[in-house]
Amino acid sequence: MKKTAIGCGSILLLVILVALVAVASYNRLVRLSQGTDSQWAQVQNVYQRRADLIPNLVQTVSGSANFEKSTLTEITEARASVGQVKVDPNSAPTDPAKLAEFEKAQGALSSALSRLLVVSERYPDLKASAGFLELQAQLEGTENRISVERERFNTAVQAYDTAIKSFPALLYAGSFGFAAKPYFAAAEGAERPPQVQFDFSNRPAPARP
Repeated sequence: MKKTAIGCGSILLLVILVALVAVASYNRLVRLSQGTDSQWAQVQNVYQRRADLIPNLVQTVSGSANFEKSTLTEITEARASVGQVKVDPNSAPTDPAKLAEFEKAQGALSSALSRLLVVSERYPDLKASAGFLELQAQLEGTENRISVERERFNTAVQAYDTAIKSFPALLYAGSFGFAAKPYFAAAEGAERPPQVQFDFSNRPAPARP
């Protein structure tokens, strides 16, 4: 009888131990999943901040005489395309195609903004405008924040995806709705250092002795 009681006690202890491990593992997945959702919300916030700056930028730039209308049209259309991509702002996507669609639209807007700022260099009145310079500084700061928040999102997703594929979570993660989440892709050419070129065509010739 004693051996039977000891055996039953050992099994019960083992079951309790396994249950505690499972609960702790499950709670960890919940925390990691919430971490990806929280970081996704941060990504959405910085992208929205950029979108909110664009109408003022377009209005400021369009006030400059003879500014290229095609550039303004491009950036306005790119901003509208971003708004057409429907994603949940509070929950990190689990569909790689949806994230790729979102990233493509945001990338097109980034390219349009870059071209607008390059074109604006041809207009001295814009370069001397305090309002334009302030918007330009805010956009540059926002682009930096976007890069930071995207990187943090990828870090959060990596921790979460690793957890659901590790033992013992891999035994039950799918059953409880824990699905892998996609990453932001690295920008094309990000692995190569940028090429810096200087234009010396208008540099005055050195004075002769």
